[in-house]
Amino acid sequence: MTTEETLENVEKALEEIRPFLMSDGGNIKLLSIEEGIVKVQLEGACTGCSVNQMTLKNGVEATIKKYAPQILEVINVA
Repeated sequence: MTTEETLENVEKALEEIRPFLMSDGGNIKLLSIEEGIVKVQLEGACTGCSVNQMTLKNGVEATIKKYAPQILEVINVA
């Protein structure tokens, strides 16, 4: 998979996740993809949410890996 295809697939995954985050007053922004690591920034209500790490790993990372299996990890950059 090319870098461009990976980027497109990660964006598709984020589009799938975004409505759930927005319904709770949050959002997510893609910062970069480097060597299989996706860096995102949780925004709005997500920044202070006590379960944001669980959301990041179980929701965001799982969905991104469904679209782009080559991704190793998703990291939130505060």
